Amino acid sequence: MRLYLTSAATAVVLMGGIGAALAENVVVVQPEQETVVREYIKREPLASVNLLGVELKLGSSVPDTVELREVPDVKYRAAVINDQTVLVDPETRQIVEVLH
Repeated sequence: MRLYLTSAATAVVLMGGIGAALAENVVVVQPEQETVVREYIKREPLASVNLLGVELKLGSSVPDTVELREVPDVKYRAAVINDQTVLVDPETRQIVEVLH
């Protein structure tokens, strides 16, 4: 019984560590940044790039063929893919926000 409890306690500690590690990778885009991006896209429209089979979700990679547009005062770059505006980390080219 003691072995079972020790194993269970170890599993809980490990799972907590995994959760904490995953939480560190979460990108939070502030509402003010979303507003800046939306206003920028209205002023400087971007052509939509149609990519078949690309799922627009957090963490998805954007191909190098997609132009990422710099947005003033925003760390991330913007692109319009399949008629959806997305924010992309320019270093990793991963989607950090899909604006609806």
